[in-house]
Amino acid sequence: MTGERALVLGGGGVTGIAWETGILHGLAERGVDLTGADLFVGTSAGSVVATQLAGGVPLADLYAGQLEPPDGELPARLTPWMLARYALSYVMPGTPAAKRARLGRAAVNARTPSEASRLEVFEHRLSIKDWPERALKVTAVDTADGKFVAFDRDSGVPLVKAVASSCAVPLVWPPVTIDGRRYMDGGMRSVANVDLAAGCSRVVVVAPLTRSASQAATPAAQAAKLGVPSIVVSPDEAALAAIGKNLLDPARRRPAAEAGRAQAASIAEAVRAVWDETR
Repeated sequence: MTGERALVLGGGGVTGIAWETGILHGLAERGVDLTGADLFVGTSAGSVVATQLAGGVPLADLYAGQLEPPDGELPARLTPWMLARYALSYVMPGTPAAKRARLGRAAVNARTPSEASRLEVFEHRLSIKDWPERALKVTAVDTADGKFVAFDRDSGVPLVKAVASSCAVPLVWPPVTIDGRRYMDGGMRSVANVDLAAGCSRVVVVAPLTRSASQAATPAAQAAKLGVPSIVVSPDEAALAAIGKNLLDPARRRPAAEAGRAQAASIAEAVRAVWDETR
């Protein structure tokens, strides 16, 4: 993949989808269009945005969608008990995969909405239903053994199921069944999985979150290891205030998107310096 550019989009709930969309739209308005990436890597919330962009959905349309009212959508929430359960899974002894599997067992046994109802949400949420021609990697974690996977168009997995699995926040949403196995949020391995961009010559990471309970390397640390021009964009103070404390609250979608669009003004030149191959 030498000479190719990667756009890596990390996890962060419904507000993460909104903020990422706002950032990307604001950058495009300033002449920094990241939708021409050769590779898209999407984790959790980022898998929704990456899929739409790889499929050619116009950024302006995606941004307009984030400004729509929630229309009856109810907020979910990561409770203190859930966060404690995450932390416990990762501090107990074992390999990284074993720790993820420990959380995966809890995810399978949790009381959540039905898997069918969640798949309906993604059927409605995604404008495209088939894998795009451009390279797209959608991350997830096998609940049984903690194995990390990156689905792509050669995986034989329906796109909607791949994205739904990547967004299956443990204990909040049900794991998704694919070929008899159940998969949960790819963010349980890393909030952005930047290392999947290895081999690309330039990498831009848009990450609503920069740390996770898994204690995996931060997006910045992962990007630095690639050894190529890269930049990690995360929410500034104004964006964090707009996003609020509950990343799963659809009522915060519009302010998060608007904050991302506004933040783009302050980072456009730095992103351009990485993305523009003539520099």
